[in-house]
Amino acid sequence: MIEIDSLHTTYALAGVDIAAGERAVTALRAHAERTRRPEVLDAIGGFAGLFTLKLDRWREPVLASATDGVGTKIAVAQAMDVHHTIGIDLVAMVVDDLVVYGAEPLFLLDYIAVGKVVPERIVELVRGITDGCIQAGCTLLGGETAEHPGMMPNDAYDLSATGVGVVEADAILRPESVRPGDVVVAMASSGLHSNGYSLARHVLLEMARMPLDGHVEEFGRALGEQLLEPTRIYAKDCLALVAETEVRTFAHITGGGLVANLSRVMPRGLVAVLERGSWTPAAEFALIARRGRVARAEMERTFNMGVGMVAVVDPVEVDRALAVLKARHVRAWVLGEVRKARDVTLGDGAKDSVRAVLCGDHPRF
Repeated sequence: MIEIDSLHTTYALAGVDIAAGERAVTALRAHAERTRRPEVLDAIGGFAGLFTLKLDRWREPVLASATDGVGTKIAVAQAMDVHHTIGIDLVAMVVDDLVVYGAEPLFLLDYIAVGKVVPERIVELVRGITDGCIQAGCTLLGGETAEHPGMMPNDAYDLSATGVGVVEADAILRPESVRPGDVVVAMASSGLHSNGYSLARHVLLEMARMPLDGHVEEFGRALGEQLLEPTRIYAKDCLALVAETEVRTFAHITGGGLVANLSRVMPRGLVAVLERGSWTPAAEFALIARRGRVARAEMERTFNMGVGMVAVVDPVEVDRALAVLKARHVRAWVLGEVRKARDVTLGDGAKDSVRAVLCGDHPRF
C-alpha cells in the first residue's frame, strides 16, 4: 500500500482560494440579474453568455465591439478602500466608445484580476459594473475573476471589459457625414472621468502631498471623493440625440483630450474650431494646473477639461439637440463649428491628422 503524506500540496497553499472565488460568484449573481435584458438566454455562471439578436427588430444589424479598462484611477480606489464607483467607470469607458458609431450597447463581459480573492470586494466591483450597465441599458452577460498570487499583491486588482452593441448598417455614424458649417455640441464631464490619473496623482499626491481624505474647499468634499467621482455614461443620451435630431458623429473625449479625439471623427479637409471661451473647466483641472505648474497644452492633451462627449450636428438641429440634452439633465453648450481646412490657420508644422483646434482662452481658468 502506498502511504500518502498528511501534508498535501493544494491549490490553496499555492495561493488560489477556489472556495472564495465560488462565494464571490454566488454573491454577484443577484447583481448581474438586475441588468438582464429579454435577449439573454441563460443566467450568469455558465461557460459562456448566450444572447439572441432578435432579427425581427433589425433590418441589417451590424455589431460593434469595444474593450477598455480604468487605468490608474484604480490606485485611488484602492487607497480609499472604495471599490463600487470603479465599476461604473469601467462600463462608461466601453459603452461610450460603442455609441460613437450610433450603436446601442447590448451586453458587457468583465475581467477582474486580483492578487487574492476577497469576495466582499469583488461584489462591490461587480455592483458598480451592474449599476453602470443599468445606466447604459446593457446586460452584464458574464465575466471572469482570476486570482494571481505571486504576480500581484494580495490587495491589488485590475479590471477590464469588452462590450458589444448593434446599429443598423445604414445608420452607422461615420466621419464622412460631417459637413462644413456643422455645429459641435459639448456635453459636460463629471470630472476627470478615467483618464490622466497618473499625472493627477503625481501632482496632487506626490508633489503637493495632499491627503486623499483631506477636505478641499474648491470641491466641498475630500480630495479622494472628488477623484473617484464616476465617469458619466452618455450612451442613452447619445441614442436619444440620434433618435430626435440629425447627428453627424460623436466623439468620446478620453486620453488625448478634445483635439485628438475629435480629430478621429473628422474627415480630411475639415477642421473643428472649438472655443475655449464657451466654458470654464471644473475646479479639479485648475487645481492640477496650478499645483503642478502644468502648461495648458499638456492639460489639454491629457484631460477632458470638462467635456466628456461631443456631438457634431446639423446647424438647423442645434436648438433641438440642446433641448433634448437639457431634458435628460445633461449640461450642454455650443463648443464650436466645422470649417473647411483651407479657411483655418493651423500654424507651421501642423500635422494633417490635426483636424480640430482650440481657440481663445477659458474664462477664470
